[in-house]
Amino acid sequence: MQFSNLKTAVSAVAAVASAAMLLSLAACGTTDEGDATANGSATGGATSGYDVSSVAKDDAIAALVPDDVKSDGKLSVGMELSYAPAEFLANDGKTPLGYDVDISKALAKVMGLEADIVSSTFDSIVPSVGSKYDLGITAMTITTERLDAVDFVSYYKAGSTWAVQKGNPKGVDTSNLCGLKIAVQTGTVQEQEANDANANCPADKKIEVLSSKLQTDAATNVVTGKADVFYADSPVAGYAISQIGGQLEALGGNVGTAKQGIAIKKGDTAMDEAVQKAVTKLMDDGTYMNILKHWGVESGALDKAEINPTDLE
Repeated sequence: MQFSNLKTAVSAVAAVASAAMLLSLAACGTTDEGDATANGSATGGATSGYDVSSVAKDDAIAALVPDDVKSDGKLSVGMELSYAPAEFLANDGKTPLGYDVDISKALAKVMGLEADIVSSTFDSIVPSVGSKYDLGITAMTITTERLDAVDFVSYYKAGSTWAVQKGNPKGVDTSNLCGLKIAVQTGTVQEQEANDANANCPADKKIEVLSSKLQTDAATNVVTGKADVFYADSPVAGYAISQIGGQLEALGGNVGTAKQGIAIKKGDTAMDEAVQKAVTKLMDDGTYMNILKHWGVESGALDKAEINPTDLE
């Protein structure tokens, strides 16, 4: 993400606090450059979830769901709820919203279950899939390292965006990051990329990677001047830029495109198949695209859901 000149530290904090009501009372991925512009419509103006009440149970898919998952009638889903517009909390501070939330609810209905969204820190989700949660759905990029720990069903594609203070007063150049303070969320691909870039910097110009558990804190660090730039999934960066009252701006276009996936217990082939078929059904009947359009992120849509895809871009 990119940021702009601050009028005062106080006004910047106030702006972030206001945005946090939407990001953290609210709360990752690449679409196109339009998702990362500060036009105030990064989420298509959505303030409530997409209505999935018409989604019906599919008996054949429901039969694939393992007994230990469906025994309590719930599909538990781990999410990091500070990553708007993918997943965040409504203004009541309790109700999960976002396209990942709506997709989770729709998947559960196809399986004849009720979605149980569990608030989690991003870096704790992969280790907890199969024990604490049935699934992890949290705008998670599929990587070879994560595939060693969990299975994935692909459902979205996303890239990354750099953001700085409006007007880029510090002259940040993403082609030369050495010596900068970069704000990222803990456990993300962007954190790894920042650390990788740091390894190539000379000893006297190392990158300071400011890693935060919450994405909202990463954006706040830039607005307040604690960090020079922040780096996040494009829809998330675009949403933050649009909400923080002109304090931030995108720096350059989106970087790369990668598939995101629904995390499933490693080796649980029955659940893999159930999730893949459920996502495919939602794609085929239009529910999937309707959810993405509701949140203004349809440019990240995939045309098929795959189990453990080998092509990660």
